[in-house]
Amino acid sequence: MRILVVEDDRPLLDAVVTLLKEEAYQVDEADNGLDGLYLAQQCVHDLIVLDIMLPGMNGLFVLSDLRSKGIAIPILLLTARDSVEDRVKGLDSGADDYLVKPFAIPELLARIRVLLRRLSKGAPDGELNYGQLSVKCHLMEGYANGEVLKLTMKEFELMEFLLLNREQILTKEQLLDRVWGIDSEAGLGVVDVYVHYLRKKLAPFGCDRYIHTVRGVGYMLKEIS
Repeated sequence: MRILVVEDDRPLLDAVVTLLKEEAYQVDEADNGLDGLYLAQQCVHDLIVLDIMLPGMNGLFVLSDLRSKGIAIPILLLTARDSVEDRVKGLDSGADDYLVKPFAIPELLARIRVLLRRLSKGAPDGELNYGQLSVKCHLMEGYANGEVLKLTMKEFELMEFLLLNREQILTKEQLLDRVWGIDSEAGLGVVDVYVHYLRKKLAPFGCDRYIHTVRGVGYMLKEIS
């Protein structure tokens, strides 16, 4: 799972990023609203932790802009404001949850887990299923017809992202940013290479048919009867 943290308080940002990485999340970060909005628009994150009081662009404007574009990534707001009016304004703007500073670390992690479970459509233990394919996020394992696949980390992350966005077209740019990181120097060709690797490992189970090439754009995971 990949999380974007947008927070202008550098010590807090560093602490939250370190904490999330220790919990095995992939993490991107921004310390202002404009950079946060740009990264969020790449649509490669599973959740955004967003401060309200940000330089460049207020967090509520970032939130409203994303929702107006139809970007439905779960968003957890962080703020020092604790009035009922502020909480209502944040939720009405499209936030999925709201946490007031200072907060307890266990509570932050718990709220993140809840939002990510919603993303996984309530699947138990973070398990994603589609047709004969499944991944167990907490074990970092992929399955075809119930049989465990011998996947590298990048192959697993690719399969997980395809399952999270099943029946949606994903561009090569989105796949590159998600699996290799927004700051990666790898070229788009690496996406084609790893899709080939993944298809090859799915082929013995007849499951390579799930990954469809969208010519000139990218790929889509879809079961066609």
